[in-house]
Amino acid sequence: MRFLLKTIISLMLVGIAGTVATADERPVLRSQVMTLSDVVTVGDFYSNTGLLASKPLFRSPDMGTSGNVPANLVAERARAAGLEQASTDGLRTVVVHRGATKIERDQLEGIVRTAIAQRNAGIDPKLLDVKLLQAPDRILADPKVQDPIRIDSLDWSQSTGRFTVYASVAAEHGIKPLTFSGVATEMVNVVALAQPLRRGDILKEDDLISVRLTRKNVPSGAVTDAQNIVGKQARTNMRANAPLARKDFQHPVLIQRGEKITVTFLMPGMKLTSRAQALDEGAKGDVIDVMNLQSRRIVPATVLSRGQVRVHTSNPLVASLNSETN
Repeated sequence: MRFLLKTIISLMLVGIAGTVATADERPVLRSQVMTLSDVVTVGDFYSNTGLLASKPLFRSPDMGTSGNVPANLVAERARAAGLEQASTDGLRTVVVHRGATKIERDQLEGIVRTAIAQRNAGIDPKLLDVKLLQAPDRILADPKVQDPIRIDSLDWSQSTGRFTVYASVAAEHGIKPLTFSGVATEMVNVVALAQPLRRGDILKEDDLISVRLTRKNVPSGAVTDAQNIVGKQARTNMRANAPLARKDFQHPVLIQRGEKITVTFLMPGMKLTSRAQALDEGAKGDVIDVMNLQSRRIVPATVLSRGQVRVHTSNPLVASLNSETN
């Protein structure tokens, strides 16, 4: 008897649970709908619609826009489509949003940069300054398409920078042609001074900044890699923000004009040295004139280090130097 009572109670609980589950699975109207399609279906508006989910009820608003639909009209059409339990669920209006791929002007500029670089070897897209002159502010494309905009052809003049693009856009009703134009200028990052530098100062990395110029305005020999000049000495006074050239710098001066120095001459099995006076200043590797202190002869010599030079082996006057063998 007790076992029978437990069985009856269990069956009643299962029946109640089944009733609750059925109540929870009834279709519920959504207050907002997001769709990518050109139609809005039963399943877009209601939850728990089962096999009826794909049945269309309304046309979607235009791509990238929203529209309001009366809730009672939604319920009426849903019931007509077979969803008998469809109701307004206390709503008066349902907002339908239709998605779109939005291509803004800056994105369009990026597409142009990539297209020019792909069609012109050696062009860095990061160094192209693109300005649209005749182009839409925004393009709305089909979000279901992987590549919503395709460039069919591009005319670009590297000398003037002017370009015209002929493209195809995946629009709402098939492919739509698009033509736009502008100017794409090739830029170059060059090294400049952050502040003025005086003649003789040693250049430090903190003294430098990067300045972007149009390629046609970059002076010949302008430095693009700071490591080529860091640690060198300024040959003249220089102003800030102007492009720097390698000729503006030299290795630090090791010998000053008028300084007493040691001259070395090397020949097979022998090294001769003599004292001389520098007639020019020079950095390592520079060729300067030096005057022998005894013979008063003047010969060209290459700066080796501080206070040390080497006479060119081809100079016949070397033999006339008062020398000592080391």
